[in-house]
Amino acid sequence: MSPLWIAVHLPLLPLEAFRPNWLDEAPAVVFERERVTALSAPARALGVQEGMRRGGVQLLAPQALLQERDPLREQGLLEQTALALLQYTPQVTLAPDACVLLDVSASLRLFGGMRALCRKIGVTIARLGVSATLSSGVTATGAWMLARYGNVRTLRSRSLQRRLDRLPVVLLSAAQAHLEWLHGLGCRQLGQLRRLPRPGLQRRCGRALLDMLDRAYGDLPELHEWVVAPPVFKARVELPDRIEHTDILAAYAQGLLVQLAGWLAARQLSIKQLHLWLEHERGRQAVAPTELRIALSVPAWQEDHLHTLVKEKLARSSLPAPAIALGLAAEELQAMQAASELLFPEPGGSPEDHQRLLELLVARLGADKVRQAAPRADHRPEIANRWCSVMQPATTLPAPLATDPARLPPRPLWLLEEPLPLRMQQHKPFYRTPLEFTSPPERIEAGWWEGRPLTRDYFTARDARHAYYWIFRQWRGGEASDEEPQWFLHGLFG
Repeated sequence: MSPLWIAVHLPLLPLEAFRPNWLDEAPAVVFERERVTALSAPARALGVQEGMRRGGVQLLAPQALLQERDPLREQGLLEQTALALLQYTPQVTLAPDACVLLDVSASLRLFGGMRALCRKIGVTIARLGVSATLSSGVTATGAWMLARYGNVRTLRSRSLQRRLDRLPVVLLSAAQAHLEWLHGLGCRQLGQLRRLPRPGLQRRCGRALLDMLDRAYGDLPELHEWVVAPPVFKARVELPDRIEHTDILAAYAQGLLVQLAGWLAARQLSIKQLHLWLEHERGRQAVAPTELRIALSVPAWQEDHLHTLVKEKLARSSLPAPAIALGLAAEELQAMQAASELLFPEPGGSPEDHQRLLELLVARLGADKVRQAAPRADHRPEIANRWCSVMQPATTLPAPLATDPARLPPRPLWLLEEPLPLRMQQHKPFYRTPLEFTSPPERIEAGWWEGRPLTRDYFTARDARHAYYWIFRQWRGGEASDEEPQWFLHGLFG
């Protein structure tokens, strides 16, 4: 299998380390040694340019947000990007000049080809709030150089060589110290550089220049240090402003979730509970963090589903104060189960679709509002069932009675919360009209093991308007007692 690489270049990393690109279009400028090194499009529209001094920026754009370049923040965002991209291949490495390289040789077919894979990577990068140019090639160094020049994709060695030949020599970091000499020779492109005599070029520029050139063209093997997912996932992002709108918080949470998706894929894990926390004001007016936990009935790893749950949870939460930071941790992990595809889709959705719907309803309404029936091993109708949260695992639910449902007498659609006493009229139970029996009695005797013996005879009855009811005759002191039995209405048939 021939190697194939995708290079992701982040040209605005110094700026987007402070503000994601989806945030409001405010003029923003980043300085390095008192000169502009990165700026937003609104700042450029006001006349700000790279290399401009601080005084000139303040004169042209007094409302601009000014920041000092922070290499640590940039490195952190670059590593977060690499972690998120682990969901597409386990072979991810960092490269100079704000680049991430992915060896997609083995995963290209899984994601539907180069075009579909690049589209998916672009969506992931956008959710992180960074701008990127994507290029591909059969060598990592070649793809890296193409990405720094623009969006250029090639899948074959010959086409890569042709495209590399047209790239400027300035893209080679080892050539920076010799640019004036090379330009004096009329050597401005890589193709022209390759045609120079190698012994003389090595004596003048050193071996590093030739090695980088050979690695780009595939004439020299490449060595890489792969990104390794940490053993525990815990991510945090500081917000640029005090934020209280849940939509913006959900967008920042999505940036954390794409990192989680990459981490889960790299570790081959699925998650059963998310821990989300929002940090508030510090100092004298400090407010305790708002902590949210999102439980899943079935382990999941799909980023879109997790984001939907987080968004619903945030929408239902009331914040005591604006948030200044957001954090996410993975809890209750287990091994990822391999997904299986069906030849023909199931009508009404798959069991996984059903579980995702239940989890969405729980996130939107609360766990106490979405319940499931839990049968009990008891013949008494009012005790034979209870309601519990759908988040309770099925393995913890009690087993129902091992009786064939087809052999049971009819059961009503509606069961009254409390049996309704009935009066007798002309020796018949009376409910609006006299009731006629339409079934033989069904005897239920239970409760003796609790010291409260119960003896009932259940009947299906019909009134004058042909409505059907479930009624029972209860013997207070047992069937041998001299007391008259009492009649009750217990259920309604549909």
